[in-house]
Amino acid sequence: MDISDIEIESFLEAMDKAYGYDFRDYSPAHIRRRLYHVLNTYGISSISLLQHHLLHDHSFAQKILHNLSIRVTEMFRDPGFYKALRETVIPLLRTWSYVKIWHAGCSTGEEVYSMAILLEEEGIYDRCQLYATDFNQTALSHAKEGIYGVDQVKKYARNYQASGGTADFSDYYYAQYESAIFDRRLSKNIVWADHNLVTDGVFAEMQVVICRNVLIYFNRDLQNRVHRLFHDSLVKGGFLCLGSKESVDFTEIATSYDALDKRQRIYRKTYKS
Repeated sequence: MDISDIEIESFLEAMDKAYGYDFRDYSPAHIRRRLYHVLNTYGISSISLLQHHLLHDHSFAQKILHNLSIRVTEMFRDPGFYKALRETVIPLLRTWSYVKIWHAGCSTGEEVYSMAILLEEEGIYDRCQLYATDFNQTALSHAKEGIYGVDQVKKYARNYQASGGTADFSDYYYAQYESAIFDRRLSKNIVWADHNLVTDGVFAEMQVVICRNVLIYFNRDLQNRVHRLFHDSLVKGGFLCLGSKESVDFTEIATSYDALDKRQRIYRKTYKS
């Protein structure tokens, strides 16, 4: 089955007008892949029929939205990144009396809990506030619960140890049936909130902004818009953390940052910007 560009444009326009979710500046390749996945998953034969379901079945529209959003995540994903946070960023965060951290596009929350664990082990969680945002309400609800498949825990534990974890990973959750339920103390300083990077403005003034492996799904114009949003949300001397395939290089605000750890994509906003 082929999907034409016109069909995709019509479908995305319908989603924006009907529900206020604008995917038109996402990478065309990403959107095309996800639409094929939706058609195959639900046995729908054409984009026009999918658009009919979108407009006339609100509950099904939420399933489409869930499939179009980005949900690739895991605890302590890319352990080298978290190790760099421990060794390079945390010592600098200690110089602030209070630290606000924004996890933008937090999906189902695994990386937010990872940060809470890291901050607790480094002894500064009590003076930190984490803001975890996403536009996908289903993902946010999952994140708030802090419950993940027990089959993933071995991988999470390996990541944790490789990231420089100083405790036993099992100290942070208990197993029940087929689920790993993370300790409620980890969520005490987390605020979960609805925020859309495509349409919403500055979230708050932050010491750290973390948005890893989200920008790669946006086209260049939207990437620049979101980079400006992050820049305006950071205090001078604050830190921007991106995914392994993302960079501030060649963006409109590239000169506003110094590379603190270029390999791990950790940047510091200059004091003159």
